[in-house]
Amino acid sequence: MAEKKTPPSLEALEARLREARAEQSPAPAQVSSHRQMGIAYRVLIEMIAGVGIGAMIGWWLDGWFGTRPVLLLTMLIVGFAAAMRNVLRVVRAAGGGAGGAEENQPRQGPDGPVDRE
Repeated sequence: MAEKKTPPSLEALEARLREARAEQSPAPAQVSSHRQMGIAYRVLIEMIAGVGIGAMIGWWLDGWFGTRPVLLLTMLIVGFAAAMRNVLRVVRAAGGGAGGAEENQPRQGPDGPVDRE
């Protein structure tokens, strides 16, 4: 007759699962590096979009009103300011703002948390 093999214990299975997960999980430095690169790309896109859209709107308004460089320069400045505001928001959400992680915490008012925006 064929011998019956007993199934492995749950503890042995847990140990094998932990070992397999440890081998597959990326190192913490690698995860942090990917996160930082994602934030950097988002900051880059925010800057390009803010300045680019401001320039396009200014160019279009200059053509419409006939005030060639004035509105283009004005909207470039407005686009840059909007881009900087968005960049600050991204950096603060990532925990690297001037105030650090404390700034991400909701402020407490007499009736509970106060919305900042």
